[in-house]
Parts: sequence; C-alpha cells; structure tokens
Amino acid sequence: MYLISSREMLKRAQLGGYAVPAFNVHNLETVQVIAETASELSSPVILAGTPGTYDYAGTDYLISICKEAAQKYSMPLVLHLDHHEDQQDIRNKVEHGIRSVMIDGSHYAFDQNIDIVRSVVDHCSRFDGSVEAELGRLGGQEDDLIVDSADAMMTNPASAAEFVRRTGIDSLAVAIGTAHGLYKSQPRLDFARLEKIRSVVNIPLVLHGASGVPEEMVRRCIDLGICKVNIATELKIAFSDAIKRHFLENPSANDPRKYITPGKAAMKQVVIDKIRMCGSEGKA
Repeated sequence: MYLISSREMLKRAQLGGYAVPAFNVHNLETVQVIAETASELSSPVILAGTPGTYDYAGTDYLISICKEAAQKYSMPLVLHLDHHEDQQDIRNKVEHGIRSVMIDGSHYAFDQNIDIVRSVVDHCSRFDGSVEAELGRLGGQEDDLIVDSADAMMTNPASAAEFVRRTGIDSLAVAIGTAHGLYKSQPRLDFARLEKIRSVVNIPLVLHGASGVPEEMVRRCIDLGICKVNIATELKIAFSDAIKRHFLENPSANDPRKYITPGKAAMKQVVIDKIRMCGSEGKA
C-alpha cells in the first residue's frame, strides 16, 4: 500500500455527504492509533503534520511510518502537509513522496496569496498531488503560528469563488468562526456564510480548528458542505492528560511502554468519536 493525495477521498466525501477527519500526528504512537482505529471502523483518514511536526519527527521517518501503517492495514493513507508556507520545503517533501499539501498564504494580500498557491498547484500537479489553500484567517495558535483575534477574518464568499477559479486548488479551508487551539467560550460559527460559500464554490470545503467545537455544530457544517474536519488539540490533551494521570498514580514509573500506553488509549477514544462525528465510519 502507499500514500495518496486527498483529492478523490474528499470528492467521495462531498458526494456522500460526510467529512474525512484529518488528525494531526506527531510521532509513531499517534500514527499507530489513528491508522489502527481507522482500519477498525473502516474510515478514510488524513494524517496531518505541521512544519514543526516534520522538523521534530523527521520527514523520512514520518513517510516510512505512514507507509508501513498503510501496508499493515491494507489501506492507502493520506499524509498531509498542514499549514506549510515555505515553497521550497513543500517541493522537497512532495518529491520525497507526500501527495497532499496545504499551502497557507492566508496572511498575504489576495492576489499574492493566489500567486503563491498557483505556483504550488503547478508543482504538485507534476506528482498528482492535491492542494488545499486557505482564504480568510483563523485566530489562535497552530504550531508556532499565532494569529491574534484582531487579525482573524472571515472568508468572503465572492472572493472564495474567484480564488478557487484562479488557483485551481482541490479544496478550500474557510474561516467561519473557528479557531486553532482551545476555546475560552463556545465558538460562534457563521453558518449562513458557509452556506453562501458552498453555493458559489464547487470543490470540497475544509474546517480548521474543530477541536472543542460542539458536535452538533460540526455536523451542521458537514451538512452545509464541509468535507474535511481538522482535529489536533483534542488528541494532544487526551494523550497528555492520560500520561499525567499515570504518573500521579505511579510516581516511580519510568518505562515509556507503560506510561505511553494509557495515552494511546485516550487518543483512540477521541479518534473513534471524531470518525463517528464526521459520519465517515464504513466509508473507506
């Protein structure tokens, strides 16, 4: 088995009225948990890594681990570049075998964002790679990127239609009120804006910052056209909280195999819940 682009996976989700969960991975254990659970529930999944994750784990290591997981469970997997900005870095990773890219030029002016994204699309097309881009900006923190709430802005539907037409992207990440990281209060999502974007954009739409968003809100977003849902923070919290509890209960613990195991079990439950929330169970 092998690593694939997200293009056909998201198109099937769009036609089927469900979403593909995209889980941020960081190491061997997160890949193991996500791939194993996806196999058990027969769900398509996307394994996403920020630039910091690839720096930490090593691109070659992550590619090898994910390829091995695809082989073990006899299912092609998407290894995705999440919130990447450096075009040369993207080219290097695509040439090493990654086939799904999110180029984040959302902090640039509209036309410059288009030029950057178009360049990445042109390069990825040589490798049959899929490209996701973002229009509008989410607040909060993703990896080392921090966006103040004052700098966050919603996606304009008319601009989204032009952006998709001029860039040739495969999927569009939209800003409708979600944020990266933890929410201090319940998020207020602009469903009317999402519905308008869906009416003028025919490619799969992506929801970033879904950790902590109430399930009924995410389901409504899926009903309105979201085909990919990004989950990161909830996995990290489940993993770290379980390990903290293990050390509180076993203060002399020193074997990583023992204290990481409850962390993996906690992550597994999050993955199960999010797959079912997205309606992707049985859709692999």
